[in-house]
Amino acid sequence: MGSGRYLDDPLTFTRNPPSSSSPITESSFLAESISRSGSFESGSLRGGDGDCFSDVDFALDKLAGTVQFYERHVFLCYKKPSVWPARIEASEFDRLPRLLSSVISARKSSMKKETLLTICEGHDGSETSNGDVLIFPDMIRYRRLTHFDVDTFVEEVLVKGVEWLPGNPESLSSSYVFVCCHGSRDRRCGVCGPSLVSRFREEIDSCGLRGEVSVSPCSHIGGHKYTGDVIIYGLNINQRVTGHWYGCVTLEDVPLLLEQHINKGEIVDRLWRGEMGLPEEDQKKTQEQRLQLNSEKISNREVTQESVNNSICCQSRAVPELNGSGCQQNGNSSYCLEEIHTEKNTSERVTSVKNASLRIGSSENGSSGGFKVCAVMSMWLETWEREDTYAALAVACAAASVAIAYNCYKQLK
Repeated sequence: MGSGRYLDDPLTFTRNPPSSSSPITESSFLAESISRSGSFESGSLRGGDGDCFSDVDFALDKLAGTVQFYERHVFLCYKKPSVWPARIEASEFDRLPRLLSSVISARKSSMKKETLLTICEGHDGSETSNGDVLIFPDMIRYRRLTHFDVDTFVEEVLVKGVEWLPGNPESLSSSYVFVCCHGSRDRRCGVCGPSLVSRFREEIDSCGLRGEVSVSPCSHIGGHKYTGDVIIYGLNINQRVTGHWYGCVTLEDVPLLLEQHINKGEIVDRLWRGEMGLPEEDQKKTQEQRLQLNSEKISNREVTQESVNNSICCQSRAVPELNGSGCQQNGNSSYCLEEIHTEKNTSERVTSVKNASLRIGSSENGSSGGFKVCAVMSMWLETWEREDTYAALAVACAAASVAIAYNCYKQLK
């Protein structure tokens, strides 16, 4: 099924995982803080299995393709992360998760879908009570599963794919965010997870998304070096249920995930690990295709913006000599195409007026001069602006006044 990265996986059913370290404590939280850039401030930190990892383990360029193939995710709501043992699926004192994990493991060969089991936080009297079961991509919830019902539940729901009637299945409609907070299994998750959950809830409240987005701590989901680990289930823009995994998530990434992934339905590729229903190699190919498509869109936008900028304003204010792109070469100040067009239109009007004047002069020597003058004057006035017309009328009146004065002077003689 998967590669060696899942030796410290969540509730996988064919392995006997090694023992884990001690639970996370408040003192270790204060001593080993996380930098906001996505890596730990300390030179190294003990992992859940006692191994020592450096900052190099947090390689963002290796995230895609790190989610083992699965087709269905079952979450059992059960107590708080602070009381979960490192191997809760094998805990002698936690009967419900132990029995559910055991029966799923025994019946997995009969299931039509590759199924993953994870524990999430449960509170009696809240939205997710102890014993509730959430199933994705089915987007359904079964209430109050007990250890007496486990065999029947697995057989009916997970093997046969029919409803388990005693549970009264409920449809889920909002987006569901799960954050690994399994500190007894992996100290990094115990440090990062609770802070991420708190930040998600703060942002959800401030953005008015309460009731539309639900956040829950969950048990270890594999890949200690990808802390903080986040899974988001919900409908995409095509109304298809998806499950996307993100790694190396920091507090500063929370608003981005809410805005870009949940609100806009766009993948945050620099944090993206993989997706439910895709094999590991297909996850890498899918991201490559998505990045190529996004790069082409950005290039097209840049070309369009450059074209718009060239069409709006060019450089130079001096002699209007255009280059190949429509811009002028000489001068330092901004010279817009609108001004060029205005000067061009003014020049055309002056040329038209001169030509009209020549036609009027030549028509005065002809036999049909009156008609031609009227026609030319009509065309001439159409090319003029109102100010030009007023100026011409003023000149004509001045000329008429001079002519009248001259006639009066001659009569006085």
